[in-house]
Amino acid sequence: MTPADEEPPDATSVLLPGPWTHRDLSANGVRLHVAEAGEGPLVLLLHGFPEFWWAWRAQLPALAAAGFRAVAPDLRGYGGSDKPPRGYDLPTAASDVAALVRALGEQDAVVVGHDWGGLVAWTMAALHPRSVRRLAVLSMAHPRQLRAALRDRAQRRALRHVLGFQLPRLPERRLTRTDDDPVAELLRRWAGPGWTSTADFALAVSRYRSAARIPQAAYGSMEYFRWAGRSQVRPDGWRYARRMAAPVTAPTLQLHGDQDTCVLPSTARGSGRYVAGAYAWWELPGVGHFPHEEVPDEVNRALTDWLR
Repeated sequence: MTPADEEPPDATSVLLPGPWTHRDLSANGVRLHVAEAGEGPLVLLLHGFPEFWWAWRAQLPALAAAGFRAVAPDLRGYGGSDKPPRGYDLPTAASDVAALVRALGEQDAVVVGHDWGGLVAWTMAALHPRSVRRLAVLSMAHPRQLRAALRDRAQRRALRHVLGFQLPRLPERRLTRTDDDPVAELLRRWAGPGWTSTADFALAVSRYRSAARIPQAAYGSMEYFRWAGRSQVRPDGWRYARRMAAPVTAPTLQLHGDQDTCVLPSTARGSGRYVAGAYAWWELPGVGHFPHEEVPDEVNRALTDWLR
């Protein structure tokens, strides 16, 4: 059997053991898998691309030890969650997470999002403000800030992968081939130099490569990018951009690596203009696009200090 003929993993492969528990919840008409740890005020941890809930492996036990109920879901289309044929736009993803808060028995939550999870978190804070008690965003600009930054040549070049992901079927084929390694290529391109030479980086590449090969997971992750690209010139995208002009009233913390080559610090830095509540910007020296994985202790301290 050649590598390309290997059987893909199933969704249960993401039920990795650790100081957390796994379960499925129904939210907004889809089944979402979550990993959770601790008791106390609810903190939702939203992953980005090409990750899944396991990206928050260092934050789940740290937040639990600090007295919080930490919950890391797989977004629709990822990991152990449902992978429907549609619904990969930001308003729907934000509605998923707002419904998840209610499914967890709470009225609101602290929402922490990275990368695509950061876009979902920004959207949730603007469109479902009663569901967001506090907001923390890692490595992602406010959607309107990001849209405006596409006029900048350097930011367009940094997001050149989005253009390639607009093609039908081909990106999924590459993500799921075992004789190619786009996951490692993207992680290495975006991460800070201090992480890429570690055993933890190699483990992350292996985990995310495997999760991308779960049937329909590559399709789901690409559909988010396709909606983002195509909505720029469609009425639904214009409506979304107008709705996102609503000021974020939740106290907001932004954490961003100064070596981020995916969402440039100069792009993300202006996002505070969309926050009406208390706002803090924290730039992490020597850190790339994955601060919660590259410098987990520093991120854990920042989150717990800010939450207290």
